[in-house]
Amino acid sequence: MEIQWRKSSKSSDDEDSNCLELAEHNGEILMRESDNPDVIIHTTPTKLRAFLDGAKEGEFDNLA
Repeated sequence: MEIQWRKSSKSSDDEDSNCLELAEHNGEILMRESDNPDVIIHTTPTKLRAFLDGAKEGEFDNLA
């Protein structure tokens, strides 16, 4: 089965743009950077939800 990578609609389609891409595969969530697609981070939906909730609450604003 081919992995279907998705990126945010906020990401640019420019060739030079870099973005995070996500996919669901075999019950895991996969993440990669578009400019380095061979490095893939594996996590669970529960851990991703915890991260997204923290990001929505501004817990990581000082990093960007």
